[in-house]
Amino acid sequence: VCMVAPRPPSANGYIKLSALGSSVFMSMASGGEGPSSSPQRHTNRLAKERSPYLLQHAHNPVDWYPWGQEAFDKAKNEDKPIFLSVGYSTCHWCHVMERESFEDEEIGKILSDNFVCIKLDREERPDVDKVYMTFVQATSGGGGWPMSVWLTPELRPFIGGTYFPPRDHARRPGLKTVLTRIMEQKGTAVAANPGESPPLAPDVANRCFQQLAHSYEEEYGGFRDAPKFPTPVNLMFLMSYWSVNRSTSEGVEALQMALHTLRMMALGGIHDHVAQGFHRYSTDSSWHVPHFEKMLYDQAQLAVAYITASQVSGEQLFADVAKDILLYVTRDLSDKSGGFYSAEDADSVPASGGPEKREGAFCVWTATEVRELLPDVVEGATGSATQADIFMHHYGVKVQGNVAPEQDPHGELQGQNVLIVRYSVELTAAHFGISVEKVNELLASARGKMAEVRKSRPRPHLDTKMLGSWNGLMLSAYARVGAVLGDKALLERAAQAGNFLKEHLWDAEQQTILRSCYRGDEMEVQSPPISGFLDDYAFIICGLLDLYEATLQTEWLQWAEELQLRQDELFLDDQGGGYFSSDPSDNTVLLQLKEDQDGAEPSGNSVSASNLLRLSHYTGRQEWLQRSQQLLAAFTDRLTRVPIALPEMVRTLMAQHYTLKQIVICGQRDAPDTASLLATINSLFLPHKVLMLTDGDADSFLCQRLPVLSSMSQQDGVATAYVCQDFTCSLPVTDPQELRRLLLDGTTETQAE
Repeated sequence: VCMVAPRPPSANGYIKLSALGSSVFMSMASGGEGPSSSPQRHTNRLAKERSPYLLQHAHNPVDWYPWGQEAFDKAKNEDKPIFLSVGYSTCHWCHVMERESFEDEEIGKILSDNFVCIKLDREERPDVDKVYMTFVQATSGGGGWPMSVWLTPELRPFIGGTYFPPRDHARRPGLKTVLTRIMEQKGTAVAANPGESPPLAPDVANRCFQQLAHSYEEEYGGFRDAPKFPTPVNLMFLMSYWSVNRSTSEGVEALQMALHTLRMMALGGIHDHVAQGFHRYSTDSSWHVPHFEKMLYDQAQLAVAYITASQVSGEQLFADVAKDILLYVTRDLSDKSGGFYSAEDADSVPASGGPEKREGAFCVWTATEVRELLPDVVEGATGSATQADIFMHHYGVKVQGNVAPEQDPHGELQGQNVLIVRYSVELTAAHFGISVEKVNELLASARGKMAEVRKSRPRPHLDTKMLGSWNGLMLSAYARVGAVLGDKALLERAAQAGNFLKEHLWDAEQQTILRSCYRGDEMEVQSPPISGFLDDYAFIICGLLDLYEATLQTEWLQWAEELQLRQDELFLDDQGGGYFSSDPSDNTVLLQLKEDQDGAEPSGNSVSASNLLRLSHYTGRQEWLQRSQQLLAAFTDRLTRVPIALPEMVRTLMAQHYTLKQIVICGQRDAPDTASLLATINSLFLPHKVLMLTDGDADSFLCQRLPVLSSMSQQDGVATAYVCQDFTCSLPVTDPQELRRLLLDGTTETQAE
């Protein structure tokens, strides 16, 4: 790309484009030849122009227009988006893109049939070039020529980039892919009429499973080869799919895929074995060498995925990893106000000094460092092995470093080691002739010493921005992990996060969630007046529902109901169903989109579908159940064709199909007998349930909305559980083991509500 205002490429070599519902990426050019001299089979209207640059495109199989009224009128009359391509006659990469894409018959036809295509010489019209280059720079962080911008018929830009290869190359989407995605956005309205049914859940779920199984990498888990991303939305879908298909081979396979992936990630270098938490993604297929940045949204979703795996499998490893993640967040990403910071950078200055930051410098180790730190000979170990010998064996530390050159393109990790568990504790113990307990003790001691060394190293940059959406995700994590483990400290931290959201990210006067807040110079919290988006509302509401189920304090349920009402006012598409990503009354937003991809974070619509379903059971509001169904119906096309793009939404589709169980506990919130019943419920993975407590107060929030609760009472003065489904409730249960059986297989007598 003939660059303007260059910026270093991001770690994976891509710069994210603006404004598509799913991620589309602009890649940096890396080679090519001069212009071609192919025979002139086509002639378009640019042949009448004087600009050398436009004349260079006069024989493309593209229906080019020069910048002008004729093109604008055609776009309006035919309601087509405009593809604006800007360059100049001596621009090398303009020639490359012309040869690769604009001389391509297939791409030429796609462009001509679906877009009004305009060629512009930036040297003739610098005024026009400047307007759209400003947009590209503002939305992608860089710019240059050729510049590729897509406009509405009113000439407002909605997507911008620079050079695109013609077709997908490695992980780089080509021009054809980008054009196809834009056509899909325009051609497939995400809408449904009230009363329209969602697609059939078992069929959609089976297809989603098959698509995930097809892309699953069996040796190390995860989906596709390098780079590998954690994708918690996929893992949560697989565990939910297993929960309703336990007796089928597909269900067993789904569970194995999820647990193996989580296990391999926990052992890999993507997991910070010294200071906890997970890095952004792995550059290789074995989860070894990561991109070292740590994001709050990854910690939040992975903590939930790991604690869910512990419920499903009973394996202590998964519960330990969930606790580790929250230990990291509490220590390194927490603000004293109760909020959570956004991220830690990948780069930092090496401990050895120098002005240049290096990727991973804070996290990696040389063999010499390890040997100097852990010199003691371990009593009874084979060959007078030192603590360093045992540690280096277990975590794959090598004298020459354990990072392959192809994983280190900039040479920043030469001679360094990224810790990865290479052997089970049992094998390491056998190798050195010592007990498993001794190995565990030695490794824990070594990690503690290394954590102390880390504290003396220059830290990576900490992004202290506190976002509503990501804080909502983290609230869910503390609530859910705290509930499963019965950990009061985690639940107190969750409540602190809930209070933070209400105090600093809720404008009570305007009745709006704020997008973000920051730490001021005096460590005070500053909240700029940027209104929240759909994700902020949806993720916070979900967090509040999880916090209610973990603490059974109705103030959180009450606020969730208020926020859902406000979300409906601000973002709901009354006609087509579902929610727009931003306020449709905001004239500064060029296109109103409904996000249709569960990616690094779930989409606001996927989470909202679940929130509406859960809230309909808590409040008795039937319109929220109908709204959830219409939302799912609106995404029918995407759910039917590519459910792998919306695994979180498929989970809600399944929850609607199998109907939620209402688990009602009659008892005093802090009483031991109530706690025993709750511990039983929280030990199980029950994706299709709502949990509520009634203490006999007819004026309570829940009894006011669900009068039937008033007819439920304690048996013989003991905390009592009722399990209801489809307006039918079980007979009352007071014994935790009997409740467990009832929840797992439903075997008990029932009575009509």
